[in-house]
Amino acid sequence: MNLIRIGFLGAGDVADLHAAAINNLEGAELKGLWSWKPEEAKVKSAQYGCQTYGSADQLVNDPEIDAVFVLTNMETHCEYTVMAANAGKDILVEKPAASGIEELQKMQQAISKAGVKAMPGHNYIHEAGMARIHDMICGGKLGDITQFYMLYNIHHSDEVRARYPGVIRQILTHHAYTMLYLAGTPQSVSCFRHTVDPTLAPQENVAMAIVKTTGGILCHLCASFANDDQAGDPWTCMIKVIGTKGSTRYSYRDWVIHEPNGPHSQTFYCYPESIKNTAAYFINRVIRQGAEPLSSLEDAITCQRVIEACERSADEGVHVTL
Repeated sequence: MNLIRIGFLGAGDVADLHAAAINNLEGAELKGLWSWKPEEAKVKSAQYGCQTYGSADQLVNDPEIDAVFVLTNMETHCEYTVMAANAGKDILVEKPAASGIEELQKMQQAISKAGVKAMPGHNYIHEAGMARIHDMICGGKLGDITQFYMLYNIHHSDEVRARYPGVIRQILTHHAYTMLYLAGTPQSVSCFRHTVDPTLAPQENVAMAIVKTTGGILCHLCASFANDDQAGDPWTCMIKVIGTKGSTRYSYRDWVIHEPNGPHSQTFYCYPESIKNTAAYFINRVIRQGAEPLSSLEDAITCQRVIEACERSADEGVHVTL
């Protein structure tokens, strides 16, 4: 098995999960990382057992690196994806893949021109339970799908909430690509958003959207940083698909660990597992075998249209056709 050597641009929280995946994957090596925070780079490189680079340019142009994971803040994804593509590297870019549609199109053009492989970090659909739902839908086991629900209620601290985008971009992006994967192409959107205690941060921390697909499926998307769901059978992160011949659900609550010093009161284990599965799929299937991503940059463009439609609908009080 040929060795695939990976370089990280960015060393934040999500890098920990990608590093764990690579360091436990046969035939893969985390060669090194770069961060705009030198102290963070030093700490994380020691933690991961890899080297540090003095600049992003130095990392992407290292001939010993085969692929680059773009794990920086959303606003820099386009710049670093284009930089890596121009250096001939295959690329995994974390979600949201870019700040807007024009940036995504620029990234797609650079990737096509360079002839490299690229995949957005649309991690939710790499969970085993999602694969089962997808197979049931595609195999006709559920009949004609009529409804899709995706609900997310996980409290985030004031500090985390302040540095994240609002839940439309931070969380409904997950909903958008998952909906695209399981329910099909979105056609129209209506959305509302609200900020609980805007003195802490102006970004919305609750949002709900109704989406209709081209196939007529009605989709309800909900996201909240403001609260946990403390009720019985809580809607922590829940997906439900209902069809004319059957229905199914997927829940974060089926895999819960109590870990100290985590970002939430509990660790919902399928989330880190989905990150690991995403990295493994990119390395083993996309790079090594030439498989198509489960979700592509073209899908990321569709999802961005949904996100921007949600924002427009919420701001202007209109129903938006895509």
